[in-house]
Amino acid sequence: MSESLSLALRHAAYVLTKVEAGQALPAALADVFMQNTLSPASRGAIQDITYRSMRRWACAHALVALLASKPPSPTRLNALICCALALLSDDPPPYTEHTLVDQAVEACAQDPELNRAKGMVNAVLRRFLRERDSLLKAVLHDDEARLNYPRWWIEAMRRAWPQQAEAVLAAGNREPPLTLRVNARKTDIQAYLAKLAAAGITATPIGDYAVKLKRALPVAQIPGFAEGLVSVQDAAAQLAAPLLQVEEGMRVLDACAAPGGKTGHLLELASCDVLALDHDAQRLNRVSDNLKRLSLHAKLQVGDASARGWWDGQHFDRILADLPCTASGIVRRHPDIRWLRRREDSQQLAERSAAILDNLWGMLRPGGLLLIVTCSLWPEESELQAQAFVRKHKAVRLEAPGQLLPQADAASDHDGLFYALLRKPVL
Repeated sequence: MSESLSLALRHAAYVLTKVEAGQALPAALADVFMQNTLSPASRGAIQDITYRSMRRWACAHALVALLASKPPSPTRLNALICCALALLSDDPPPYTEHTLVDQAVEACAQDPELNRAKGMVNAVLRRFLRERDSLLKAVLHDDEARLNYPRWWIEAMRRAWPQQAEAVLAAGNREPPLTLRVNARKTDIQAYLAKLAAAGITATPIGDYAVKLKRALPVAQIPGFAEGLVSVQDAAAQLAAPLLQVEEGMRVLDACAAPGGKTGHLLELASCDVLALDHDAQRLNRVSDNLKRLSLHAKLQVGDASARGWWDGQHFDRILADLPCTASGIVRRHPDIRWLRRREDSQQLAERSAAILDNLWGMLRPGGLLLIVTCSLWPEESELQAQAFVRKHKAVRLEAPGQLLPQADAASDHDGLFYALLRKPVL
């Protein structure tokens, strides 16, 4: 375990330097996994360490500023120390203090460029352990270090949700559960819960189709996953397909469809004629793989939802518009987003989404339904977008959840999503 932890820390530090340089965490991890021969256990440890670190990144940087006389150099050394401090200050820490300090020092020893810094790393981490309470008290006076978000993000959240901001920010720092969607064509929740129980897996139903596992598992170990009995999908995202009230034979467009979770759910609910659209051909391959596993079929189309070149001119009965956004509602699953986004991204994405909605509205038959979905918490990407669209197109707004804020409790554990359901008037 010790040997694999030092290796994991070394690779994790490299990944985190790439994120700080602007690369998305999943892409940085994929590069490291492709460039190095690593065991499944090492890959899992690297991923876990980097995700944990991203959730405590501001606190770790603030601690380094107190513990080191100047920023450690090179950047990989700074990332390694931040990574170790993030893990040591986690509650509870994933490793014993002695093991973590020892293996962070060993990670330096394994790297010729960092070998000379072994003593400094040891001294910094041991000083943190001696002075933990006073150091944490000092850095946690600062909101950025206490909450682990950029200052602009904290301020924007307080403006958008003044009463709920602290709880929402805290929810984004919790490790998300593994939630499954039961395939209604093949089984039901009670039957699947019994299947899990027979395998010794504890789970809780948290929705019409949603089952939350007590402990996350690799999909290969989830009973019935390969056979299409279940799919991995957050409980909030599972609300999309039922809201559209699809019926057999309907012509349905899933715009911005990849990776295909909502596409599959639509087809599980009714035998529809579904067109799954996405601008990225590689991402559409994931939709295809998901549908094959579920034994379902949809037409896959590469195309831009804000353009019309791909459309055959036949109107749709239902349109699901999962719009591009800052993904501020799913930071617990993608903790790097908060560090990679800029404040101006929200307005730019809102403008692109408005163009998509204007285009799709012309493809919907009179009397048809369009569902706006975003995984954003910013009003300009969600509620304000929906209100502006309704005014512009005289759409009829039907009952839908609106803005769901992230929650993490026993009864309701889900990401932050927004829903607006619109009917096109019959002329």
